[in-house]
Amino acid sequence: MDLTLSQGQYDLVYNSFSFVIASMGASLLFFILVRGRVSPRHRMAITLSTIVVGIALYHYVRIFNSWVEAFTYTGGQYVQDGIPFNEAYRYVDWLLTVPLLLAELVVVLKLDSGKTRSLLVRLTVAALAMIIAGYPGELAAPDSTAKVVWGIVGTLPFIYILYVLFVELGNSLGRQAPGVTRLLSGLRWILVITWTVYPIAYFVPAVIDDPVTAEVLRQVGYSVADVLAKPLFGLLVLAIALAKSRDEGYLEPGEPDLSSPEKGRQASTV
Repeated sequence: MDLTLSQGQYDLVYNSFSFVIASMGASLLFFILVRGRVSPRHRMAITLSTIVVGIALYHYVRIFNSWVEAFTYTGGQYVQDGIPFNEAYRYVDWLLTVPLLLAELVVVLKLDSGKTRSLLVRLTVAALAMIIAGYPGELAAPDSTAKVVWGIVGTLPFIYILYVLFVELGNSLGRQAPGVTRLLSGLRWILVITWTVYPIAYFVPAVIDDPVTAEVLRQVGYSVADVLAKPLFGLLVLAIALAKSRDEGYLEPGEPDLSSPEKGRQASTV
């Protein structure tokens, strides 16, 4: 269906995509610069965060360009009469980044190797099933049975992921330091709250009669959710990795060891 957007509606989506690009780019640079402050044992989680925002940055540039190419400014409005907007960029991004987001959480916990492997496999399979099931519904007509059916099918692995996060991973929180436990608990809630935005945005076209308003809300909703679920999530993973590094006594290269009074006096004279 071709859409005709007012300048304000078009600009809202346009600026949302621009904001996401800036957020992903800034996060990518930040994660690269601070990675050395984390002990080598926990750097894999930061590496995953860096990869996630890097992949998202690339895809949002493509999404942004596709949005611009799909519309022509005519008579004070933006008419969708160009190259069709490519929704698949977003789903390809999710296929790559969602399993990596879950891996960040599992890796930073530092569970035993068997438990880590099991969680990674199960969460990855569930994440892929959720995204693959959602794509046909995204392409279906807003009021069609196919959209509802595929939406429900995609929700089932979503519920399973929530179960794993709050039951199985929750059981591991007692083995973490108190400060780390609070951060991990917040990390799980951030993941759940931000992921809840995705199904809401997905079903917006089915509950709002105006297709233009529905499309604008859907694109902006997905964009906001991606910023919260990727850069913000990565910052919390970084905070956990830094807290664990400090608890383990990790010192950055050139940083004095102040763990004893004698070492503190030596450092103060430098």
